[in-house]
Amino acid sequence: MTRRLVADEAGIAVAADILRAGGLVAFGTETVYGLGADARNAQAVAGIFAAKERPAFNPLISHFPDAATAFEHAQADELAQKLARRFWPGPLTMVLPRTSTCAISDLAGAGLPSVAVRVPSGAVARALLARAGIPVAAPSANPSGRVSPSTAAHVLAGLEGRIDAVLDSGPCAVGVESTIVDLTGARPVLLRPGGITIEALREICPDIALPHATCDARPAAPGRLSSHYAPALPVRLEATHVAADEALLAFGPELAGSQLVWNLSPTEKLDEAAARLFAGLRFLDMEGHRRGLRAIAVQPVPAHGLGAAIRDRLARAACPRPR
Repeated sequence: MTRRLVADEAGIAVAADILRAGGLVAFGTETVYGLGADARNAQAVAGIFAAKERPAFNPLISHFPDAATAFEHAQADELAQKLARRFWPGPLTMVLPRTSTCAISDLAGAGLPSVAVRVPSGAVARALLARAGIPVAAPSANPSGRVSPSTAAHVLAGLEGRIDAVLDSGPCAVGVESTIVDLTGARPVLLRPGGITIEALREICPDIALPHATCDARPAAPGRLSSHYAPALPVRLEATHVAADEALLAFGPELAGSQLVWNLSPTEKLDEAAARLFAGLRFLDMEGHRRGLRAIAVQPVPAHGLGAAIRDRLARAACPRPR
């Protein structure tokens, strides 16, 4: 049975003890709930893959309470230091070369010479990481490829009985995962849009390269598999009409014709849409199945700002799932 811990001093202490002992704890960040394990402990990391049924070639992000601790494991050049000063704590992940003393397991890094690191914001997440005193590998706390969780209830709906505990800190504010920037080459590369916009990144690194349209067979960072964040119902993008047997994920004024609608933001606010994205996909998937609907139609979302991250998640949700 999975314990549901209150996010007070006692609950944080229990969660930290579980992590240090090699257990699995889901905890809320400003983006989504992560499924945490000791990143140094290959057996504990293997427990993440087992609980999520996640492909082992997809690397994990390791979380730290502050930049100084993160950079004990990841080599930070001047650009990485600038990005950390600007965006940490916050929804930015940096892929950096390992240090010679890096303790993050090869399994957490998928055997790559780099590691993905970030310092999340939020008092509970940082208190847990500081109390645990270890690098915490934490992908989203959901079965692999399914909709990411933004509440403790979402975590339990997918992972009840598979993990030791969930530390309930309430709903996540951002609602989409962290932006991932690869700094291992001569030029920074945006691997995944997320909570930090490309416009904000360009203020620090104006020459940042955009990701390729296709996804990597052996990805350098999480969230790069083509079929990802996918509900069980098929997803149809850029919908200009909706059939009676389709659920509708709306943005702004709603298309007529669906019996089941979740509006990301009736007033077309991208921050509201990001925060409501995963909950909406989850609701339409579950309720759509119950009503016998055949698909989810998605109205267009603009590509600027957080819209890029939302569109990235929706595109992955719409990809055909691999066998």
